[in-house]
Amino acid sequence: MRSAGVRFGLIYAGLFTISALALSAFLWWSTAGLLDRQTESAINADAQGLVERAQDGPLPLIETIQDRLAANIDDDAIYLLADPVHRPVAGNLEQWPRAITDDVEWSEIPIDRAGIRGLARIRQIPLPQGYHLLVGRDVRARAQLRRILADALVWAPPIVVALGTAGALLVRGLFRITIADVAATAAAFSRGDMTRRVRVTGLGDEFDRLAEEINDMLDRIAQLMDGVRQVSNAIAHDLRTPITRARARLEDAANHARDEADLRAAIERAQSDLDGIVAVFQALLRIAEIEAGARRSAFARVDLGPLLFDLAELYTAAAEEREQALDADIPPILPAFGDRDMLQQAVANLLDNALKFSPPGSTIRLAGRSAGRMVEIVVADQGPGIPAQDRSRATERFYRGETARSTPGSGLGLSLVQAVATLHGGGLRLEDNKPGLRAVITLPALTVAHTRPVRS
Repeated sequence: MRSAGVRFGLIYAGLFTISALALSAFLWWSTAGLLDRQTESAINADAQGLVERAQDGPLPLIETIQDRLAANIDDDAIYLLADPVHRPVAGNLEQWPRAITDDVEWSEIPIDRAGIRGLARIRQIPLPQGYHLLVGRDVRARAQLRRILADALVWAPPIVVALGTAGALLVRGLFRITIADVAATAAAFSRGDMTRRVRVTGLGDEFDRLAEEINDMLDRIAQLMDGVRQVSNAIAHDLRTPITRARARLEDAANHARDEADLRAAIERAQSDLDGIVAVFQALLRIAEIEAGARRSAFARVDLGPLLFDLAELYTAAAEEREQALDADIPPILPAFGDRDMLQQAVANLLDNALKFSPPGSTIRLAGRSAGRMVEIVVADQGPGIPAQDRSRATERFYRGETARSTPGSGLGLSLVQAVATLHGGGLRLEDNKPGLRAVITLPALTVAHTRPVRS
């Protein structure tokens, strides 16, 4: 009973048995029961007509009985008019049945009619002047049908139990096969085989949808694990140099500093290196927090128009210091749904990169527009750009192209932008600006659904 397959099988068998028995009861009620009701209805209608005829005396009633017997093609009608001492006066019964007494209205008794044994459903009706009237129908054929149905219903339970058991075993087997594949995939994945996936039958049923969801989850886990490995390798490679440099400076100062000023200068340079390392770790933690969706509960309606205007005003002064120009093309109202601080940081990262890689005299463009169901934020520069073959890797953590090797940075800026865009249900496109790089953040436009409370 601890097996879910057994429980599902028993549930199926129970439902099947109950349904089959309910169907059998309905068939009995709609066949044998219906025949009984039709017989009684015909007898009552026949008896009512004869009672009305009996108001005119015995002779008209005798004539009516004889006419009805002559017109009875099926030869199943039963009539008997008896005097006060139960002697037959008219009808097709030779004598008054012993089983019918004066206090019994309805009876179902065996009868002999023209030397043939039969079974009759009879109603007794007292008449004026002490006469007695029996009106009935021969129900032998209907009784045989009831017996056939009864025999069938007797055999129905064991047949239903057998079929239910077979169905339960089949359901249990199918359930175990499906769950076994999921369990085997999970076990293989936990052992390190990250290429294993749950089999999809292609039927499009609930098990296929479950398999697809599990496979998507495994793909995501594999991507995250690959990202962890990449980050670990990158940390080991990229942070080893500044850490080694800081240690060497401190060691050199400890051994060769001539005075307090030299020692202080060495400490300040080492502190600067360590601050850079701390900034890298803070950026990594920020990206991890964004990718985990920890800030999704803070999403709300945000107007990107004023946000982009503020950034344009701030970076215009920075561009002028570097002998650059910032061209802004921003609509007054650009509604979206998300976290204002994260979106501001993502656009600021793109503007920082644009200013860093653009030469003096160049123009940086910041634009925002609504494109159907999406909102786009564009930052374009006139720097060296990113070669087409490197753009797919540009959002990887610590990735730095050949043109960025000589510039300061950690290679985490575009990774953070990508994480923010993905968290908001959008993405980041990197395109050729001819010359330079054109970065496009796409976000879903504000909809009616976004005005409802968000659950994290």
